[in-house]
Amino acid sequence: MNEPWQEVGDRVYVRRHASVDLNVGLVVGDGHCLVFDTRMSHREGADLIDAVRRITPDPWTVVNSHAHWDHFFGNAVFLPAEIWAHTRCAEQIRETGERQREGVLGFVAEDRREEVEEVDLVVPDHTFADRATLDIGGRAVHLRFFGRGHTDNDIVLHVPDAGVIFAGDLVEEGAPPAFGDSYPLDWPVTVAAVLGELPDPVIVPGHGAVVDRAFAQAQQAELAEVASLARRAHAEGLRDLIGTFPYPEEVARAAIERAFLQLD
Repeated sequence: MNEPWQEVGDRVYVRRHASVDLNVGLVVGDGHCLVFDTRMSHREGADLIDAVRRITPDPWTVVNSHAHWDHFFGNAVFLPAEIWAHTRCAEQIRETGERQREGVLGFVAEDRREEVEEVDLVVPDHTFADRATLDIGGRAVHLRFFGRGHTDNDIVLHVPDAGVIFAGDLVEEGAPPAFGDSYPLDWPVTVAAVLGELPDPVIVPGHGAVVDRAFAQAQQAELAEVASLARRAHAEGLRDLIGTFPYPEEVARAAIERAFLQLD
């Protein structure tokens, strides 16, 4: 596949993939490294390992940003390794992993079905509820849970000595945020908390191009507008407000349905 790495801070890299436009992160320390998300299959994970080995020969720690298939189905090929995630992420993988596989098999191209079927679902073995700090070859890397948003288990990876935030799918570039199992009323509050507490200039979204704080702030404002419109629609019974949302109708409908579940 040969996608290049982009160095976005001192020994902090992003690899953007054509497959689902996914970003994977790599933090390199002295004698150790960290891999942020593992892609959607063993085969894609193996390609990622080859790419990591072009940067460093060192052992790794793995972090899963959240419990969606495109971010953790590659876990098995990185073993043996510590795999870190939010507590709820590990629970969700146990509870929904096979269901997610069936969902992917429902839309993946025929020539990739075997690739999905062969995935060994590996659950993170190191979990936390609020925050954790990892020593990655002498570099402190922070894992933080700021609240619900894209899911109930999104975490942020913060590399303070490089000024980089890996935001996972809490921030999206190149496509609207995905609301399928989201918490639209919490999402803008969570992103505001990330931006309020972490001052760093480089923000890596789960998908799409690396962005700056201005982009993330603008998306937070859109998410706040979605939450406000959903509350108004629920209070007034006006689903026709969907046309005023800052996202396409299909995305707006998913957002409002999820918001209504929170409000009912």
